[in-house]
Amino acid sequence: MSFRKRNIGVSGPADRAPPVSAERVDSSANPSRSIPSNAAAHSGPPPGVRPSPLDGRPTTSTGTLSLDGLLAGHAGLALGCSVLLEESGTTDYAGTLLRYYAAEGVVQGHSVHVVGMGEQWGRELPGLVPSVEGRDGGSTRGKEDKERMKIAWRYEGLGEFGVGGSSSRGGSSVFCKLCVHSRIKPLHCRTIDCLGGLTSPAPPIVDRSPAVPVTSSRDQEAPVAFCHSFDLTKRLALPSSTAIDFIPIRQTAAPESPLSPVTQALLQILSSSKPETIHRLVIPSLLSPAFYPPHASAPEHILQFLHALRALLRRYPTRLTTMLSLPLTLYPRSTGLVRMMEILSDGVIELVPFPHTIDTGPSLTTSGAATAQEEKPQGMVKIHRLPIFHERGGGVAGSAGVGDDLAFTVSRRKFVIKPFSLPPVEGDTEAQRGEVEGGKATKVDMDF
Repeated sequence: MSFRKRNIGVSGPADRAPPVSAERVDSSANPSRSIPSNAAAHSGPPPGVRPSPLDGRPTTSTGTLSLDGLLAGHAGLALGCSVLLEESGTTDYAGTLLRYYAAEGVVQGHSVHVVGMGEQWGRELPGLVPSVEGRDGGSTRGKEDKERMKIAWRYEGLGEFGVGGSSSRGGSSVFCKLCVHSRIKPLHCRTIDCLGGLTSPAPPIVDRSPAVPVTSSRDQEAPVAFCHSFDLTKRLALPSSTAIDFIPIRQTAAPESPLSPVTQALLQILSSSKPETIHRLVIPSLLSPAFYPPHASAPEHILQFLHALRALLRRYPTRLTTMLSLPLTLYPRSTGLVRMMEILSDGVIELVPFPHTIDTGPSLTTSGAATAQEEKPQGMVKIHRLPIFHERGGGVAGSAGVGDDLAFTVSRRKFVIKPFSLPPVEGDTEAQRGEVEGGKATKVDMDF
């Protein structure tokens, strides 16, 4: 029986080889396969994509902040889903939402594909609104400096907090700016203003570590905007000629479908692109006679196209989203064709613009909750289906804004969807007086 000391560990035989990991064996057997680096393993989501606050699925912005808030609580359009915008009348408010959607994709660096439109449609994308930080950067930084907490004015000359080491029991040493910013060890500094040096001279010790570009914490922590603001009076400067891909509609004969080449082109683009590329498909004015041949509206053509599009969305659930518009004046919702098109779409939103004759009576379009500074709504919004919710059978009762009367307002810089309430009755003088006064209750109203 042998005894060993406690401090000496038990060692194995000398000829025992260290264990080889499975990754090392695979890499030696197949040199072309490399071990993934930590940067690739911990890489974040692509630009313009963030996880949903509900279930963590990747979502992207539609370019309209109020529309993102209505999409079943995901704060954006979930990847792998489609939204059908229906609009009645001769207006093109749905086209405005599609332009916001395409412009957001161009700004985020996504691959945007437009079906049935020419390059002129891409030149009409709204431009970005100048950010307040970039426009008033000096004033904003000055406000931050003013808000900085100062303990006492006598401590302002003691340098940065936590830079120096303690020189005595009761105080802390202060280093000069040369020691702090020149990478020289302050232990040997002989500057008069520097309290971190020694009395004995010594050669300076220079830090040989690679220089790192000095960047402010403000630049490092600046988050990338998920949804940008656009100005309809300006035009977006496209970064390159290939920022938007325009897929034309071929004028084919009656037996052949004019939409099948579009599906084949999309499949080729998605299969040949990089896995981290996000694609946005925009289809304005679907089945409009101005852009599509008459036989394109046949059920065997349009329904087959929507089936193929839905298959592409399910095949690439983290890379593709779709928004398309349909004129209800030509194809009403009462027809079976439109109802089948709605079933094949993940989300269905209807825009009902107010008639032009309603502009003569300003009190009819004024919301009871609106103030004098707010603009009048241009129409109503009806939500028929929402992505993810309808697919899972959860309903739309828990979504924000669903079940309420919604109205949309299009102004110079924004497309806003908000709750709508009827104005007071024309003969109700007390309600009208309260509306003018801002809706505040007076002393007379509180008397019983």
